[in-house]
Amino acid sequence: MLAMDQGVVEEWLSEFKTLPDSAVSNYAASLKDKGCLVPALYKVIRENYSDLLEPVCHQLFEFYRSGEPQLQRFTLQFLPELLWSLLSVSAARDPHTSGCIEALLLGIYNLEIVDKDGQSKVLSFTVPSLSKPSVYHEPSAIGSIALTEGALANHGLSRVVYSGPHLQRETFTAQNRFEVLTFLLLCYNAALSYMTSTSLQSLCQLSSRVCICGYPRQQMRRYKGISTRLTVTSEFLVQLITGIHYALCNGEVELGSKALDDVLYRAQLELFPEALLVGNAIKSSLHGAALKSNNKEGARSIQVEITPTSSRISRNAVTSLSIRGHRWKRHESQEVSVDSEAALGGVAIPEISVTGVSGERMPNGDSLRLRPDGRVQPDCDTLGAASEVSLDPRGHDSGSRGQEVRRQKSVRRMVENEGSGSASTGRSQY
Repeated sequence: MLAMDQGVVEEWLSEFKTLPDSAVSNYAASLKDKGCLVPALYKVIRENYSDLLEPVCHQLFEFYRSGEPQLQRFTLQFLPELLWSLLSVSAARDPHTSGCIEALLLGIYNLEIVDKDGQSKVLSFTVPSLSKPSVYHEPSAIGSIALTEGALANHGLSRVVYSGPHLQRETFTAQNRFEVLTFLLLCYNAALSYMTSTSLQSLCQLSSRVCICGYPRQQMRRYKGISTRLTVTSEFLVQLITGIHYALCNGEVELGSKALDDVLYRAQLELFPEALLVGNAIKSSLHGAALKSNNKEGARSIQVEITPTSSRISRNAVTSLSIRGHRWKRHESQEVSVDSEAALGGVAIPEISVTGVSGERMPNGDSLRLRPDGRVQPDCDTLGAASEVSLDPRGHDSGSRGQEVRRQKSVRRMVENEGSGSASTGRSQY
């Protein structure tokens, strides 16, 4: 350890002891401005035989016992490195060098399992329902949920999971070690949004080292640390995966991906179903867009896609209402065009068609016949065939076709009457 780092740590140890209670809050806010302090403390923790390790652990415990939230978060950022120091020393069977670290971790644990009155706390966690939207999912993206009697009975009910009460521990044993460490990781994950990038990197390194030590993957990673296999539990791995997930989505892509693969590797070897389920679910949910952001100084959040809540209907959607409106507009336009031609008394050719489609050929194949006065009129056989077709009950929409033929007949008679009237008037004038 360099003399400069040692001087920074010694100054930090001395200044907190002389602070009055009224100045603790201001002192806690000023800790983030000391850029050289945190790296120096990491070096002290990694050196198990350092003379400053015991006073540093005592100072960190005083921070946590003060009850100031910023001081507690300052202590929690070193938790992954403290856990690895404890596990590595216990694997090397040299417990005398980890006594102060054990005391610090047990002190934090005993403070967290009780409330302000000293009573044991029972932590509750609400499991979200898939039928209700959350920041992680939308019900519409999952698919239709069958509305069975059981689903309707459970709709709106929230499942609550309880943790505790936990027993106080005075020392670490092989039976309670990972129980205490899992609870400490739970407290660490509750403050993940306040952790620095250095702390997240330390968490990823802890996960990889714990999971691969003593296994063939250790040789692949060229890790030259301890080679003893460390015993882990499924709950401990689940808490590691929770922190890795946050690190993955907040800039630590390389270390986070490697740590997640190592945890899944160990979970497969140990056949831990809970860790496999959570780890594979997180690995499947991570998209390339969520991992491209390397901004470590910006806002920290987990990137998810949320579908819009308002339903959108295409403007070109074909519905029964749009079909009825289209037919009404078509018939109205045809009636207006025929009435205008009749009012003008011109020589416009009325269209006679069973289907309402303009054309020169009739449905039975007959053509229009030219009258001597220059007007066009259909053959009588053609009209008969058209009327027969319109009265055929087997035809499609026979009622509307019959009305169309009758309307065309009335228009033809009106045009003929006007033409005959104009011809008689001309003869009388001459």
